[in-house]
Amino acid sequence: MRSSSYFAMPGAVPRSGRRSIRTVLVLALTAGVATAVPAAQADTNAPAVQADTTTAASIAAKPYMGWSSWSMQSSKYPGLNPDGDYSYLTEANVLKQTDALAAKLKKYGYDHVNIDAGWWMDKNWKTGFDQYGRQTPDPVRFPHGMKSVADHIHSKGLKAGIYLPVGLEKGAYGDGKTPIWNAPGCTTADIVYSDLRTTNGWDNAYKIDFDNPCAQKYIDSQAQQFADWGYDFLKLDGVGPGSFKSGDNYDNVPDVAAWQKAIATAGRPIHLELSWSLDIGHAADWKKYSNGWRIDTDVECYCNTLVTWENSVNDRWDDAPAWSSKAGPGGWNDLDAIDVGNGEMDGLTKAERQSYMTLWAINKSPLFTGDDITKLDGYGVSLLTNKEVIAVDQNDSPVARPVTPVGDQQVWGTKNADGSYTVALFNLGDSPASVTAHWASFGFTGNASVRDLWNKANLGTYKNKITEALPAHGSRLFTIKPGGSTLATTSYEAEDAANTLSGNASVAGCDDCSGAKKVGNLYSGGKLRFNDVTVKKDGIYTVKVAYVSGDPRSVTVFSNSGNGTSEKFPSTGDWSTAETVSVQLALKAGTNTITFDSGSGYAPDIDRIAVPQSD
Repeated sequence: MRSSSYFAMPGAVPRSGRRSIRTVLVLALTAGVATAVPAAQADTNAPAVQADTTTAASIAAKPYMGWSSWSMQSSKYPGLNPDGDYSYLTEANVLKQTDALAAKLKKYGYDHVNIDAGWWMDKNWKTGFDQYGRQTPDPVRFPHGMKSVADHIHSKGLKAGIYLPVGLEKGAYGDGKTPIWNAPGCTTADIVYSDLRTTNGWDNAYKIDFDNPCAQKYIDSQAQQFADWGYDFLKLDGVGPGSFKSGDNYDNVPDVAAWQKAIATAGRPIHLELSWSLDIGHAADWKKYSNGWRIDTDVECYCNTLVTWENSVNDRWDDAPAWSSKAGPGGWNDLDAIDVGNGEMDGLTKAERQSYMTLWAINKSPLFTGDDITKLDGYGVSLLTNKEVIAVDQNDSPVARPVTPVGDQQVWGTKNADGSYTVALFNLGDSPASVTAHWASFGFTGNASVRDLWNKANLGTYKNKITEALPAHGSRLFTIKPGGSTLATTSYEAEDAANTLSGNASVAGCDDCSGAKKVGNLYSGGKLRFNDVTVKKDGIYTVKVAYVSGDPRSVTVFSNSGNGTSEKFPSTGDWSTAETVSVQLALKAGTNTITFDSGSGYAPDIDRIAVPQSD
């Protein structure tokens, strides 16, 4: 749920000015309407919650998999929301998708059913709260209450997920007189700032003041309610810094910490997922206090399909690399829903659907679909149930990164525990193109066996590289097993006194860099030239560049007196972390120069280069 420009959304918004459009909560909360409902309404006759065997230590050991309601709630696709925008979210529809998930996808690892925004609102978006200011299910949308829904989900051997915005919703404030459950003397006036400053991505909630112990009691009461209902997963939305907001009012790190504390005492393990476009500068906080974090805006297009390629899907190739080092057991980078199963309703070509799923898998994103599981087409089933691709998402290898600059044709990869490599080829261009993965980018040379994961076929042995012709927005995904030898290289440090620095270029400290130094300030004509780069024979060499860049930046790279090519290097996440990409350069036998030229823009900082001793 996300939007600050929620009145002007007939369809997709250009990326440069887009805001996530989750109108339902904004409309309800800016109106500040509340309906008092007894705390136990609609839940008193529900069956007991199924015993949960999950332990806190096992939460998010792997990226979670499942289904979420938001994609269909938000779409204008004919028939999905016949009773008005976002009307898809009902108990009946959630149970229908639960049964379909259990029947079709559970055996492949999809085990979460996540109810998104709107469960406590009627179809006119009037919000409902109990006498303690806690959200309570709308009796029309969820006539049997949230506990009953969770019980049904559990009866299918699945996990139940629920949703909240961060902060105290305006409708729950009740003139500050609403008491806090299990906190004698505490009211809503005690838990927020006296000036009623607002917070979250839509400014539709009051910022909670955690200096007052009553504030933690309120979060405890919400967590306890979810635990009593039997929920295993909570998506906390509109979290800042992030959600297109920054500054003190939007610093929700204390909220996230409070939720972690509350969950720990609620008596039920609950996965805490944060949304959306979280600030990478607080990655350590998100990792400390939660189990996952959305790195980007909505994948949905808010149009007559679930998603479109240009609206948001293709943004992830630019945005994911910065987060690659942040994920691991206990907490994962969330790229949002994977809507690849419904064909026409998804709004993507087959090639785009495969590339979408490929990127999510190699990034170890949670794999949760927003599709109508009751209407999966054959191709969608083949994508969502490919065990070899799912294993890439779920195995213990590191998150993949680009090993080439991030232009229209890209190669991503990661090394697996058994010494093999997962390698993905992408053609993000609008016309067919060939993409080549050079074994030298991964540090080896010679022969390697190649398995095609999408086609479940061994392709045989390839020497030094593999090249594939890909359609527009197409991809391939391989497991590469080296059979040759480790590539011998010679390293050259950027800070070496033999190099030539010009313009603003200068040597700076860098703890993560080779030799603890790098060359930075490469902007407005700044250049770094490596001198005396020696090879034994003429050829095209795969030169590995170690660099540091807090955002994606381009630099022109050339050898000797060549014209050079502008190459866009992906973000390394911050200005202290070094990563590598490989570039192809023509070198001649003997001594060469390799130059990095910032031109009129800003280039990444350069740590070193590694040049193969033979092509």
